[in-house]
Amino acid sequence: MASEREDFETSGPLHLTNFDWTNVEHQRIIAACLVQSVYILELDRYENREGSQALANPWWEFFHFKLYIAFRGTITKGAAFARDVQLDIDVVRNGLHRSSRFEVAVQAVENLVAAVGHSTLWLSGHSLGAAMALLAGKNMAKKGIFLETFLFNPPYFSAPIERIQDKKVKHGIRFAGSVITAGLAFGMKVRQEINGQQQNNNQAKDPFDALSAWLPRLYVNPGDHICSEYIGYFEHRRNMEDIGAGVIEKFATKHSMTGLFMSAIGKETEEPLHLIPSAKVIANLSPSKDFKEAHGIKQWWKSNLDLKVTDYRFK
Repeated sequence: MASEREDFETSGPLHLTNFDWTNVEHQRIIAACLVQSVYILELDRYENREGSQALANPWWEFFHFKLYIAFRGTITKGAAFARDVQLDIDVVRNGLHRSSRFEVAVQAVENLVAAVGHSTLWLSGHSLGAAMALLAGKNMAKKGIFLETFLFNPPYFSAPIERIQDKKVKHGIRFAGSVITAGLAFGMKVRQEINGQQQNNNQAKDPFDALSAWLPRLYVNPGDHICSEYIGYFEHRRNMEDIGAGVIEKFATKHSMTGLFMSAIGKETEEPLHLIPSAKVIANLSPSKDFKEAHGIKQWWKSNLDLKVTDYRFK
């Protein structure tokens, strides 16, 4: 039996009868509903709901949407659950780019861009789906194609530093981490150059330079430990710039401790999924009663949110 949150007439933003495509609040609400439609599509399949019984269609038809790219997060029902959990593990292990779902997703994005262009195409996702959308968006941005991207509760797996209340302690931990990471990365680079493993500088293009002009929208909630570290990540980058340590942070932020360890033992590594140089971070400061609400997609189509919006542009 369908729950109320699956029914657009019960849970959808029916108040948004006249929408302005240039209004950022309207864009947020619509993008969140499009992601919700993908969740409901999977549940329609699981519940064998077809025709008039299907519940997904109103979530995009209400906005007269016919073409969009949205990725759902983990579903806890049916055969999709096991596959989604494996992808969640891939995200933690920084191996999402090797999954068959990502290969299909990238091909779908590239095909749509080739068919209709990128200027009117939206890319969106929630939770696991936000990780998928982020990776697909980074892939296109490295080719010079910047898609309008909406990432709801994107996962950022690290020590929960953002939950520390004392700002000085929090900054001290992040500063020490940056210095250590930058030092290890620099040492690794020197060793590779000595061993002749470093690519020619003219051939090895810094991926952060290619990504710096792309400004995806990151919708995060401080009460959601899965995504809240993005708040501290970008605030720390700005703090390091302010105290004159931007060079250290620029070098450190391109690496993760896990990736450096894997390189040290001779394992090939990819750039960390969650690390990006620029973003528009939209933090929902409205109180959440629990983690489920703070991580849920439903919060993002509400119209009375207390939002803090900050643009971060780094190279």
